[in-house]
Amino acid sequence: MNIASIVVNKQSSIRINASRTLYFDPFELPDEKHDADIVFITHEHYDHFAPREIEKAANEKSIYVAPRSMKNTLLKLGTPEDRIYSMVPGQTAIVSGIHIHAVAAYNHTKPFHPKNNGWLGYVVDIDDSKVYICGDTDDTPEARAAKCDIICVPIGGTYTMDAAQAAELVNHIKPRIAVPVHYGSVVGKPKDADTFEAKVANNIPVCRKLFF
Repeated sequence: MNIASIVVNKQSSIRINASRTLYFDPFELPDEKHDADIVFITHEHYDHFAPREIEKAANEKSIYVAPRSMKNTLLKLGTPEDRIYSMVPGQTAIVSGIHIHAVAAYNHTKPFHPKNNGWLGYVVDIDDSKVYICGDTDDTPEARAAKCDIICVPIGGTYTMDAAQAAELVNHIKPRIAVPVHYGSVVGKPKDADTFEAKVANNIPVCRKLFF
C-alpha cells in the first residue's frame, strides 16, 4: 500500500483510501464523503468517538469495529447490531475482507486510559501492508509485540506516550514507515514531530501527515 493512501485529518482521525476505505476515530472531518467500508473506534473520549463526525464518514452499509465495552453505546445511538463488530484486546477477525488484530491500548500509571476498559488499537492488513493504528496508549508490551509495516503512533504526551517514548516504541517494532499522530491540536505541540523524528532510527522514514 502506498503511504499516500493514508490521510491524517486531526489528532488521530485517520482515513485509509485503498482497496477498502477505512476510517479510524473520525474527528473534525473537512467534508462528508459517506464512503467508509469500516469505521474503527479506539475508545470513548470525545476526540476519538464523535458520533456526528462518524456520520460524515459512514453510509448504510458501513461496518463499525469498536471495543466490546462500547457496543451498548453504539446501540443506544441507533447503530444496527448486525453492523457492529466488537472486539477485545488480542482478538483477531476478518471483517469486510480486512484482517484485524485488536491490540490493547492503555496507560501504565496515568488514569486516562485504564487497561481494564479494554480499549484498543488496531493492526489492519490491507493491500499487502500491515498498518498499526495505535490508539491512545503508552509504550506497552502489547504494543511492542505488534507487527506492522506502517505505524500511526501518538506522540503528544499527557494522555499517551510522548515523542521520545513513541520513538523508542517505533525503534523496537521496526516498521517500514512511522507516522506521528495525536499532537499539535488537542494535546502536544507541532514541534513534537521534530523531537520524534530526531529520535527514530535513521533507517525508518518518518512521514508527517499533520500540518499546522
